[in-house]
Amino acid sequence: MTPAQQLQTLLHRDIPLTRAMDLQVVAWQAGELRLRLPLAGNTNHTASMFGGSLYSAAVLAGWGWLLLRQWEAGIDDGHIVIQEGSIEYPLPVSGDAVAVCAAPTDERWQRFEKTYRRRGRARLQLETRILDTEGAEAVRFRGSYVLHR
Repeated sequence: MTPAQQLQTLLHRDIPLTRAMDLQVVAWQAGELRLRLPLAGNTNHTASMFGGSLYSAAVLAGWGWLLLRQWEAGIDDGHIVIQEGSIEYPLPVSGDAVAVCAAPTDERWQRFEKTYRRRGRARLQLETRILDTEGAEAVRFRGSYVLHR
């Protein structure tokens, strides 16, 4: 099973909301995680995507990115929580969407990993973009995630 498939299984097993949203892990490559969020089942009263679904997908993209990277680094004793998040919705989403979380700089990751290994707790800020069917940036999210023993 690939890391992306492992993440998909974990999300649907441990976070039931992801099943209801039909959230799908579509790619984990080159330090970037992509999650697909279908419009069906995630609509609001105007037939566009519900802001809460978009927020959840953005948070989960960062959470999933950190979990996969943690696995790659051989860290198996940590738990991830989101400490803080801010979101902007510059465009409505009227079709399926893709949440994209890219890697922070190598320097930020190395500082984060070193702090965690030394103190058993570290914070990392990650950014997620949600793209609409045309590839336009419809949502910008910035979250602070904490990994702790």
